[in-house]
Order: sequence, then structure tokens, then C-alpha cells
Amino acid sequence: QVQLEESGGGLVQPGGSLRLSCTVSGFTLDYYAIGWFRQAPGKEREGVSCISGSPASTTYADSVKGRFTISRDNAKKMVYLRMNSLKPEDTAVYYCAAYVSCTSQPVGWGQGTQVTVSS
Repeated sequence: QVQLEESGGGLVQPGGSLRLSCTVSGFTLDYYAIGWFRQAPGKEREGVSCISGSPASTTYADSVKGRFTISRDNAKKMVYLRMNSLKPEDTAVYYCAAYVSCTSQPVGWGQGTQVTVSS
């Protein structure tokens, strides 16, 4: 059973940084792509970033390019999203999801972690 759990969210001031973690279980991480998407109140769900399996390649939404970095540690069954230079518009619930590929539909996702960027 595909299971994912996010952690690392919180309240941060504009310009600050956070690192989100996604812990996976129930499947072999090596064979899956993992992506992050976010949902803010009153806004559409937005794909933020995705990292494919081996060889790992990454994609980013234009809104976060140059500020966010996705990485994975297959041995630890973890995927990370490093978020720098955070802006108030980054405020949202962030979810990690598993995909066969970064262009396919998700096969599972977590419960989400809240990120709030505010002074």
C-alpha cells in the first residue's frame, strides 16, 4: 500500500527558509517519481516540483524556480523540498505524491503540511 507522510511545515517570515520532508512506505521509492503540489484557500491546486526515478531529473513550477530544490534519498525512503526566499504567496498546504512518472496521475499522496509565510 502506497503511503506518504509530509512533515516540516510551519510559520516563517518572508525571505525565510523551510525544508519539507516526505517519508514513503509500502513501495520501492527507486521506481517512482515523487512530486510536491500545494493548495491554498480559494486557489487551484498547483504542481510545485517533481523528481523522477533513476536517473533522477527534476522539474519546477515557474513560480518557485530558483528558490525551491527537490531531492531524494532512496535508501532512507525520503524526499525533500528545500524552500528558500519564501514569499507570502507560497502560503499553502503542501502535499507529496507518488507517480509512475512526473507526467502521470498520482498513485497516492499524503495528508499535507501547512506552510505559512507571514510577518
